[in-house]
Amino acid sequence: MTLHVIVLAAGKGSRMKSNIPKVLHQVAGKPMLHRVIETASSLAPQQTHLVLGHGINQIEASLGVVEGSFNTVTQAEQLGTGHAVKLALSHVPDDTVSLVLYGDVPLITQGTLAECVAAAQSGRLSIVTANFSDPAQLGRIARDAQGRINAIVEYKDASAEERRITEINSGILAAPTHLLRTWLSRVTPNNQQGEYYLTDVVGMAVADGIDVHGIVVSNENEVMGVNDRVQLAQAERLIQHQQTDLLMRHGVSFADPSRVDIRGTLTCGIDCFIDVNTVFIGDVSLGNGVIVGPSSVVQDSAIGHGVHIKAHTVVEGAVVAEDCQLGPFARIRPGSNFAAGVKVGNFVETKKASLGQGAKASHLSYLGDAIIGDGANIGAGTVTCNYDGVDKHQTTIGKDAFIGTNSTLVAPLEIGDDAFVAAGSTVTSTVEPESLAVGRARQRTISKWLSPLRRKKNRD
Repeated sequence: MTLHVIVLAAGKGSRMKSNIPKVLHQVAGKPMLHRVIETASSLAPQQTHLVLGHGINQIEASLGVVEGSFNTVTQAEQLGTGHAVKLALSHVPDDTVSLVLYGDVPLITQGTLAECVAAAQSGRLSIVTANFSDPAQLGRIARDAQGRINAIVEYKDASAEERRITEINSGILAAPTHLLRTWLSRVTPNNQQGEYYLTDVVGMAVADGIDVHGIVVSNENEVMGVNDRVQLAQAERLIQHQQTDLLMRHGVSFADPSRVDIRGTLTCGIDCFIDVNTVFIGDVSLGNGVIVGPSSVVQDSAIGHGVHIKAHTVVEGAVVAEDCQLGPFARIRPGSNFAAGVKVGNFVETKKASLGQGAKASHLSYLGDAIIGDGANIGAGTVTCNYDGVDKHQTTIGKDAFIGTNSTLVAPLEIGDDAFVAAGSTVTSTVEPESLAVGRARQRTISKWLSPLRRKKNRD
């Protein structure tokens, strides 16, 4: 049977105290709802149905970055989970399996969902449960003397004895769609909340002689729901530790795994060392033996073998070849492309800059829209003046060229191989290979000059 996924995400999430819909709050750089959708997508469903209500426009707008197509079902009035699923089932054929998920349970794994779906495909009602050390006000799993699940009891409707049960209902379930549709048609709001409980289908399945298959996750954190910012922070740390644990098992060292944030996908070679307070955003790859210094940020970049990113350096949208040194306090902006052995030092900013093998800009420079040849040396304080107020222009610097300290290079400009620009020069026209360019104003020295301060003293 083919699979349809139903994701419930209509709630307001008032405990978040936010104008942002709860399911759009991020865990590890990605909205919780997007995480749930992507995990479910790994099961290759025929269709994913999103039951939305509060913040529907914001949620729909956010889906543009998520792969796949989605059927949006509007739950204008929140009458319970059973009501939400019933609305979605109007779009689901009978000869399928329906998997019900929640947009605020971001840590659920593909393995658990696959097991849940497999049980439903054999004709059973499959539910995901967990044993919580503190089950609080979650629904309890009621089992008979043989250990078979016979009901889910909501906390507000539970007796004192039932509240002592530690096995809880995660809310995640899968079932043959025709059975789920039949059960939901019989659900009534006969409870303290006056809502249509999805959990009521468990008792109906038992009454109909359908086996209820419970999947007990090994770690309660996998099914934790996020209802406020405290739980959001807990989920953040959990997923960060999952990511760093996996990387450490594959040969990466962290100075402190608790002080690293991975907000996207980080892939690493062996023998990398990542220092404290580092942040990785988007898709980042590190080669073998990369060192990332403290308080650095790397975003959407490919970093080659043996690169050393020193403290407080920001790298964004860059390709960096092997054995480069970046920083400290460097800013590598999008479009930067560095060949092997490049050195970009402290307080150097690059943007759309291509640096050839062994080129270096050791400190205090801005290199934008520039092509810099192998072995070129860019002195401190060098600026490529690439913007004329309307358009950007390119500066080309040849191999083994030497740009002296405090040089201003006004683009469009070409400086040839082995050329030399004298310190303090403003260069506005082509410098031929093996030439010296000096663009300074003539110096005047005025003897016995009285500064304004000395003149004031004389008047006094």
